[in-house]
Amino acid sequence: MRLTVALFALLATLSAPAQARDICTLVADAATRTILLQQGDCETRVTPASTFKLPLAIMAWDTGIITAPTAPKLPFKPGYTDWGGAAWQQDTDPAMWMKHSTVWFSQRLAEQLGAQKLAAYAQSFGYGNADFSGDAGKNNGLERSWISSSLKISPLEQASFLAALVQGKLPVSPGAMSGAMALVQQGGESAGWSLQGKTGSAYPRLANGDFDRTQGWGWYVGWAEKSGQRLVFVRLAQDEQRHEVTGGLRAQQKLLVDWPALIAASGF
Repeated sequence: MRLTVALFALLATLSAPAQARDICTLVADAATRTILLQQGDCETRVTPASTFKLPLAIMAWDTGIITAPTAPKLPFKPGYTDWGGAAWQQDTDPAMWMKHSTVWFSQRLAEQLGAQKLAAYAQSFGYGNADFSGDAGKNNGLERSWISSSLKISPLEQASFLAALVQGKLPVSPGAMSGAMALVQQGGESAGWSLQGKTGSAYPRLANGDFDRTQGWGWYVGWAEKSGQRLVFVRLAQDEQRHEVTGGLRAQQKLLVDWPALIAASGF
């Protein structure tokens, strides 16, 4: 069932005690790559967190690792990253991976691709700094380079990547792009637009290497369609206090509520 903007507004109200600020909001025309709306700091690079699953899916489709929304189905094994709860503690296929944002499935794909191929793809996509080295001195790039580690991307770079994807202009097979896009979840409807996108949540590092769980980032990136027209959007927010609901989910909720005003400000 599609979530409506009214439901998102209710969820946003229920989570009101959490304070967050919008770092950047972008809306661009996918066909022309013209920026229609740009608010805040959209140039500073931060971790992509789980928004990286979208380019990772493209890479995996293009190399034949992913062959269908249900293939491959990889077995869950003890010791895999499982803090996502029961949804992560099961055998998982690509559709389930994208729906539940399962970190260990990303790690298995990254291992099969390897750091060199990951970097080459990311460079060809213009995807941030394309740095898959991971935490300094820990040799963990294939485990977490995209989660509060070496890989960083700006909102403007996210928008450029999304526009190229939506227009089918990334340097990969057409099937890789369409296959990856088909995995992305329906995000909701607002002001007559249908939105699809991917959330991402992560925490900055403190000087001692621990995570600052009071300053969590929340991404929501994707595309919106209405009457044959496509726009791409990027929302990056950052918490100002700790909260149980992920920053990515709250960024999605708030963007849906804000969408009518954003569209009006964009000239629609």
